[in-house]
Amino acid sequence: MIYITGDKHGDFQDIFEFCKNNNTSKDDVMIILGDAGFNYYLDYRSKELKDSFRNINITLFCIHGNHEERPELIKSYKTKLFNGGIVYYEDEYPNILFAKDAEIYNLANKEVLVIGGAYTVDKDLRIEKNDIWYDSEEISPEVKDKIRNYLEEKNHKIAVILSHTCPLKYIPVEALKIEDQSKIDKKTEIFLDEIEENNDYNKWYCGHYHINKNIDRIQFMYNDIEEFK
Repeated sequence: MIYITGDKHGDFQDIFEFCKNNNTSKDDVMIILGDAGFNYYLDYRSKELKDSFRNINITLFCIHGNHEERPELIKSYKTKLFNGGIVYYEDEYPNILFAKDAEIYNLANKEVLVIGGAYTVDKDLRIEKNDIWYDSEEISPEVKDKIRNYLEEKNHKIAVILSHTCPLKYIPVEALKIEDQSKIDKKTEIFLDEIEENNDYNKWYCGHYHINKNIDRIQFMYNDIEEFK
């Protein structure tokens, strides 16, 4: 079975309980739509968090968020194929996988495109306070071009899109924590708007806004856990 949920930020109690109640196995997959929290601190706290999954019967498939370092920039990560696409993993934690942006995966017999990353709205404050912030948080122009090229090859059709943030037009204003949005960099959302407008898709899942909501074919997820169909 494949399941899907939103941002965790290092709090996995609901997933632990879900796995116990549903008798899951390592063959089951839980998609996390960004900000899982594993690579936020990059010290003993990250190790302790990963250690907590050693005996949990589930395989995590994590989309890149904005409050975490990219696994490709962490020396301990390797790559392998998973359901048709490249994922990042560590030998010590084989059931914690990170999706690669612009990769296509076969999940539940559907072609699934992954587009991670987002802008951190309190970025300037974090930098000022010397708090944790990663300049790799958003996707690069090269990755955007790779996504455009792939979708063009597919005649602009894809079954499912998994992203951390959402297309600009679908931003849930009721979930915004900063009233003045004029200084918020929305280039990722603008790019996702382009993808949403120019491609035919069946379903789009995203996280980031800490809200559970459906708008048209787009579903925002936070603490809900659902079967990925």
